[in-house]
Amino acid sequence: MQIKNMFEKDINRSINGVIKVDQSDEAVLEQELDEYVITAELRKHFHAFFDYYSSAYDRPTADIGVWISGFFGSGKSHFLKMLSYLLQDKEVGGIHTSERFLTKVTDDPKLQQEIKRTATGHTDAILFNIDIEGPSDKTKTAVLRVFAKMFYNHLGFYGEDLKTARLEQFISQQGKWEEFQQVFEEVHGASWQESRDVFGFLEDDIVEVLERVLGMSEQSARDWFNGTEKAEISIAQLVKEIKSYVERKPDDYRLLFMADEVGQYIGTDTDMLLNFQSLTEKLGSECHGKVWVMATGQEALDQVVKVRQDEFSRIMARFKTRLSLSSSSVDEVIQRRILAKNAEAKGVLAKAFEENRASLDNLFMFQNATSDLKGFPSEEAFTANYPFVPYQFLLLQKVFYEVRKHGNTGKHLAGGERSMLSSFQEAAIAIQQQDERALAPFYRFYDTMRGFLDSSINRVIDRCEKAAAQAAGLEPYDVAVLKCLYLIRYVSNDLPGNADNIMILMADHVDIDKLLMRKKINESLDRLLKQHYINRTGDVFKFLTDEEQDIQRNIDTTDVDPSKITEKIGEIIYGEIYPAKKLSYDIYDFPFIRMVDDVTLGSTQGGMTVQFLTAASDKIHNELRLITESKGRAIIVLSEESRYYELLEEAMRIEQYVNISLSKQQTSTVKGILAVQEDNAAKLKARVTDDIAEAIEHGRFYVDGERLTPHSGDAKSMINHALQYLVKHVYSNLDFITHHVDTDEDIVQILRGESQLSMYTGKEENAAAANKMEEYLELRLQQKMKTTMGDIQKRYQDIPYGWREIDIAAIMAMLIYHQKVTVKYAGETVRAKDPRLVDMLRKRTEIGRTVVKKHKLMSAQKINEAAAFLEDYLQCIDIPKDENGLVEFVLEHLNEKLRDYQGLLKRYTGYADIQYPGKSTLKQAIGLIQRVLVKQTDNIALIDELLAVQDDFDEILDDLDNVEQFFESQADLFNEAFYFKKTMELDMEYLQEKPETVKQLDKIRAILLVQPNRSYDYTRIPQLRGLIDTVRAAHSEMLQTVRQEDCEIINQCMENIHEAAGKVEYVKEQVEAANGYYLKQRQSIQEKATIIELKGVAQTLLEKQSSFVRGITDTIHNHEEKIKRAADNASGKPSPTKKPDKSPTLPPKPPKVKVVARQTTFMPTTLRSKSDIDVYLDRARKKLEAQLADVDEIQLK
Repeated sequence: MQIKNMFEKDINRSINGVIKVDQSDEAVLEQELDEYVITAELRKHFHAFFDYYSSAYDRPTADIGVWISGFFGSGKSHFLKMLSYLLQDKEVGGIHTSERFLTKVTDDPKLQQEIKRTATGHTDAILFNIDIEGPSDKTKTAVLRVFAKMFYNHLGFYGEDLKTARLEQFISQQGKWEEFQQVFEEVHGASWQESRDVFGFLEDDIVEVLERVLGMSEQSARDWFNGTEKAEISIAQLVKEIKSYVERKPDDYRLLFMADEVGQYIGTDTDMLLNFQSLTEKLGSECHGKVWVMATGQEALDQVVKVRQDEFSRIMARFKTRLSLSSSSVDEVIQRRILAKNAEAKGVLAKAFEENRASLDNLFMFQNATSDLKGFPSEEAFTANYPFVPYQFLLLQKVFYEVRKHGNTGKHLAGGERSMLSSFQEAAIAIQQQDERALAPFYRFYDTMRGFLDSSINRVIDRCEKAAAQAAGLEPYDVAVLKCLYLIRYVSNDLPGNADNIMILMADHVDIDKLLMRKKINESLDRLLKQHYINRTGDVFKFLTDEEQDIQRNIDTTDVDPSKITEKIGEIIYGEIYPAKKLSYDIYDFPFIRMVDDVTLGSTQGGMTVQFLTAASDKIHNELRLITESKGRAIIVLSEESRYYELLEEAMRIEQYVNISLSKQQTSTVKGILAVQEDNAAKLKARVTDDIAEAIEHGRFYVDGERLTPHSGDAKSMINHALQYLVKHVYSNLDFITHHVDTDEDIVQILRGESQLSMYTGKEENAAAANKMEEYLELRLQQKMKTTMGDIQKRYQDIPYGWREIDIAAIMAMLIYHQKVTVKYAGETVRAKDPRLVDMLRKRTEIGRTVVKKHKLMSAQKINEAAAFLEDYLQCIDIPKDENGLVEFVLEHLNEKLRDYQGLLKRYTGYADIQYPGKSTLKQAIGLIQRVLVKQTDNIALIDELLAVQDDFDEILDDLDNVEQFFESQADLFNEAFYFKKTMELDMEYLQEKPETVKQLDKIRAILLVQPNRSYDYTRIPQLRGLIDTVRAAHSEMLQTVRQEDCEIINQCMENIHEAAGKVEYVKEQVEAANGYYLKQRQSIQEKATIIELKGVAQTLLEKQSSFVRGITDTIHNHEEKIKRAADNASGKPSPTKKPDKSPTLPPKPPKVKVVARQTTFMPTTLRSKSDIDVYLDRARKKLEAQLADVDEIQLK
């Protein structure tokens, strides 16, 4: 049965596949209305709309917006147009729209009721495509301007030009509209409607008409005509006019602004969206439901405003009715309008489906498709969709959307003039002569949209068709494949263009042979690739435009350095697939050298080598060579079946070309193509990692001279298996280490003898390892070769040992503890207990400077002699008798003695005035110890030097004991005696009166005397205590006598001061001040420790007395003078200083006073006779008289 005979309605009949809201041809309208399919989804939308719209008749509302959204081809424009006809209840072909719709919903009484109710109302719908009617310059008021235009057009005015429309409106309001049109036609010779679109060229005619109709002067008319105003209109003004218009209508009148493609027109322009919001809001608030705004858009309203939802919250409130049309509605419409089958066809198709069910179930299985692309789930689906496949409905919608989005369309398709309905009809017509076994391949849809595609696309297809027709490297089938690849060019995220998916899209028969079909597809793709009509990214093929083809040719001829490819493969293997730099084996971590082909990547440190051989290597086919060269290493040959190398080379070729191209000036088109190519390269690289991993899993393994078959698993586990096998073979001495250590503390315990590893008898843990290391050091000693700990670490970490660095340090610690090895650092011997030793054995910065040497043993005789000397010198008996123990003992105790002696020596400089005995002895002892310690880098030299200084130590040992005893128990008494002597020497003049005391003081001086280079008698020091006490007692007695004399002077001074003050009250403070001063002096006298200090106090006390007395007497005198003057003034007596009737006299001149220091007149001296006194006083008298000669008085101070 031919396909054309299967349909209920003629498939070749004329169908208006594209719904244009402004199309008014009655025949077309009648078909649109008759064939309009109300699907289950549309039924829900009609209910939702009428529920809200109808309620506004009873309850006026401000929420007058209806937003209809849907994917391209979902039927939203058709729905809007049908709604406009239904709400106006237009009569088309003699039948009201409501009647047509009532027959479509006979099973829905509620919807019928709503349709009837709205049909009885008075409604005008202004239906328009805003993208067509709107101004080309999309300013922020563009929406307002197009609404104003459509409103004025509705009124019969010329909305294209607001100035003209406002003129017409004014004339109409004056009631002179008919007169204006009649006069204009008389003056101009043509009707106003025919001429108003050229309004600007008719100045004289219009001026004359305005003069005649409106009575304007010629000047006023010309001024208006030539005015520069653009007759702009505000939202408030337009809404005011609309409100005035609808208020003149019946109560049930509704004016509907029904704008198609609003979402696309506004786009992301927030100014236009704000303008639309303000207009809608104003219409709602002013007109109270008599004016409605209905708009369509591909996106739901909340998606349109989501960027600035807070700013556009009001538009969301006004558009409460939101209807979203889905693709399922499209499927149903197409099935019912053009694919509905007649009874005979249903039987034929049922049989065809049953016969080919297995083939059909297996055919439509897309690879890596993200969308829900299905085949035929049932016989019913097969019959309903035939000759199409269910996946084509969803996929074609996406294709239409993406083609428009990417700008590969001409004006018509971009404007919505291509519909799903038309495409499916034309594709069906293309195969109508075939029978029930035929299917419509997806490429057929290209021909349905060809006339609307951009010429750059058609040019590629045309060139391909011409080449195929001329057999110039292509075949006709290749053209179909190319068309198919174009259709899915922009939906690769949903459906990758791999060979298997292309095969499904190209399926044109229900029982195709998939193997033959796949072969045919692959051959076609290869031909298209060679001719550069398409390119390949991994397994995905893509249609190329002319510009893309040029770039692809250049990419194909770009050379990539093979070493760069090898390096990149290495980065992928060792950076992503197997990033470990060491192999974990038991507790070991074995580093290994990493290679790809003959290139070493990264560090060359490691005993093992892992080498991957790629498709570029010349070794991969030589089995014998691979086995031979794998000795001591693992060689892994990547599977030759994988395309990893080809894909990576392609990616790097793209990157190289793109980098060069972007460094030059390029057009925006080329930049876009390069960006796509760059993205392709990234995708290829992302895939290469998986491909290389798979190539490893299916590769060949050669390990240590054998062909190995690793355990199955992923690439990482197989590499691990190969390396573990290699470890067992190359590290043959690994099992010498039978006990592992983990921390530095474990090594410290070995060095201290606190670990089980310290017991080196040849049978304990790690004995074999220790023997190996000792034998090696013995060999090095015989060869007289220097060996560092770095040499040891390298040797025993390398093949065939493979020991851990910390275990090697532990083995060396065993040898050190048992005195098998000497360690030197910077020329000094390092002892087993040295806290730095662990770092020297392990730390990378130290092991190269740490020298290890097989130890040379010391003789037992030397050890015994040294021990005997130390017992005598140190007075101890537990002297170690082994070499290391003895050396450590010597170093520890001599260093301790050195510190002690140096500490004592510092005390000689602690008191600058005191000379302690024994300084030379200490210096000698320090020098002897330092002579010994300087040899500590060599055990034998150290003990030899110790024995060499033994005699010198014997000579000073007794004196050293005295020095230590002195500082331990006698130094404090020595210090006390020294400072006591110093104090007594201050009063020596007075102590002369007691000769016996002076003798005792001389004895103290003698004991304190230390003479250089002469022995000192330490036995006399205890005598100092008695001598100090005897001298102190005599001195204290004399001190007390002088204190009493000073106290007597204080008493006499106080009497004189009190006598001067008498009982006068107003000098009481001065007397109290004097009392306080002398009280403090009395206390101070008790604290003074020398006679000479006390003697000086007496003079000060007497001087202070004179000062206090003079102050008191002056106060009393002044007070009395003041009282006397006051009394004279009261009695009227003349003042003795003032004569009557004469000028007042000046006050008497103050006396001329000279202050003389008493010490300059009464010089300190010693008087021994009366004549001495007379001479002294006579000299003092003459000095005082000379001082008084030129002054009135002198003050002695």
